[in-house]
Amino acid sequence: MTTTSTGEPVLSISGLSKRFGAVQALKDIEFDVRPGEVVALVGDNGAGKSTLVKAIAGVYVPDSGVLTVSGRRVNITSPTESQSLGIATVHQDLALCDNLDVVGNLFLGQERRRFGVLDEVAMESESWRLLRQLSAKIPSVRIPVASLSGGQRQTVAIARSLLGDPKVVMLDEPTAALGVAQTAEVLNLVERLRENGHGVILISHNMSDVMAVADRVSVLRLGRNNGTFHVSQTTAQEIIAAITGATTNAVSQRAERRATQETR
Repeated sequence: MTTTSTGEPVLSISGLSKRFGAVQALKDIEFDVRPGEVVALVGDNGAGKSTLVKAIAGVYVPDSGVLTVSGRRVNITSPTESQSLGIATVHQDLALCDNLDVVGNLFLGQERRRFGVLDEVAMESESWRLLRQLSAKIPSVRIPVASLSGGQRQTVAIARSLLGDPKVVMLDEPTAALGVAQTAEVLNLVERLRENGHGVILISHNMSDVMAVADRVSVLRLGRNNGTFHVSQTTAQEIIAAITGATTNAVSQRAERRATQETR
């Protein structure tokens, strides 16, 4: 069951625009997420989701617009700056090294050292702390990532994003190509992130996943906002209509047929 967080947004975007030559990728985007809230960012292919995520992550610099983090106006010009502001991004490809164990992947590029050598004990202890925080089911932090399931690999990627205790965690299609059981495992992780007070931005094409864990849904269409919906007060059909720009679609037509059959 989702809950709606109140209070000041941990991340707020106002009037954000981005153009690539003759293509207006984003136009006057409004978006926000609060601590302990899951906001799903949805839209058809080419709607501008990836561009918006990359603007938040510091890959693209917006042409205009205002970004605030915890009420403070910021200019994000690089991924390093985005991370330093407390914004963590888990990309769809996960960027894991199969030949390294869980500890090696969690601390890759940010290893802990003591007296000039790797502090394996501290890193292993911190790895277990992060995994327990997510209620993760991984048998050992010393097994190669190549031997883990898709859901467990996603767990490692999310746990890595939590180093530094970020304010916002962006998840790009976290359940893509996962089976039913693994998808349920990842959705549980999203709920753990919310319970731990992180603002979560969930980018997904799967409406079942969105309706299962999101508090609000922000729809992009052709680079513009096309509605924000509270999950507890809307239906998947309404969200799909906003995504496609149509009042009727395959999902709504199928629902109407079922309703007609039930009344016969």
